[in-house]
Amino acid sequence: MVAADARTAVTFALSPGQVHDAVEGRKLIAALGEPSWPIHLLMDRAYEGNETRQLALDLGFEPVVPPKSNRIEPWEYNREMYKRRNEIERLFRRLKGFRRIFSRFEKLDVMFIGFIHFALIVEALRLC
Repeated sequence: MVAADARTAVTFALSPGQVHDAVEGRKLIAALGEPSWPIHLLMDRAYEGNETRQLALDLGFEPVVPPKSNRIEPWEYNREMYKRRNEIERLFRRLKGFRRIFSRFEKLDVMFIGFIHFALIVEALRLC
């Protein structure tokens, strides 16, 4: 999921459980296209691989992701900006508040995706 803040999802994709997050994350980042100006892209450590970071840089995003502790050549990242990643985690927590999402009652992917859309709309309307 790509989210703008604690209440707004930009895009998301449903993937099989055995697929690594970084592969699907790269597809979502590529689908965003190039931004008009440099935008910070806050990412979890699961996305700290060279391919994902390079894709973000090539598209014009500024990747904000800490390197894993076993990196031979770690990089610097904006620590203050990375602290805002919890806003995105709050969106996941809100979605898990919907019982049909956290327990995956729906057997069909299309129905599950539809309910995720519904939950995101409900969360957006709570702002009003």
